[in-house]
Amino acid sequence: MLFGESIVDLLEEEGFEITLCRNGQEALDETYKNHFDLYLLDINVPLIDGLSLLQELRRANDTTPAIYLTSHQEIETLSRAFEIGANDYLKKPFDSEELLVRLHALLRRNKGKNRLCVGELCLDELHKCVLMGGKEIPFSLKEYQLMALFIRNAGEIVTKEMIMDALWNPSETISDGAIRVYVNRLKQEIGSESIVNIRGVGYRLVS
Repeated sequence: MLFGESIVDLLEEEGFEITLCRNGQEALDETYKNHFDLYLLDINVPLIDGLSLLQELRRANDTTPAIYLTSHQEIETLSRAFEIGANDYLKKPFDSEELLVRLHALLRRNKGKNRLCVGELCLDELHKCVLMGGKEIPFSLKEYQLMALFIRNAGEIVTKEMIMDALWNPSETISDGAIRVYVNRLKQEIGSESIVNIRGVGYRLVS
């Protein structure tokens, strides 16, 4: 993968920390394990193509900025990329200096933009993490998704149906007990009084 390796060399020389993925499935797996500031995507990659990958990430509320580096010239393909949430694109071949300019500009625009706070609790949607008093809480993916749901709806009732839609596939059968396990895990981290049980309906994050 000479193209990918050359991009890695270029960006590492600029001081960036890079994770190179050789197919779309590997990239998707990495997004669940790590926090990234920006995605550089190609379209024609194995297993999961670049368009499907970004679509999946956006459906999971991943708002990390994304730039496509692509040989595609068709306006339909590029329009589709923007429709599903791309922030920019560069057609191959491109000048390395132009890539750096666009990359830095996108990072500057998004710095601090994707943070939503309720008191000391802050949802950092760019890095897919939750902070309390400026310190990251070590949540699993589902715990993060649930905490994000509460923060986005602070002061409002989050129904059990909303929780099931956010955390599980429609085909899965989830019990009230499973939901309570995740809610109790959040309470352990942020304080039991922070999330109120609305009997028979759901829960509310006290804002």
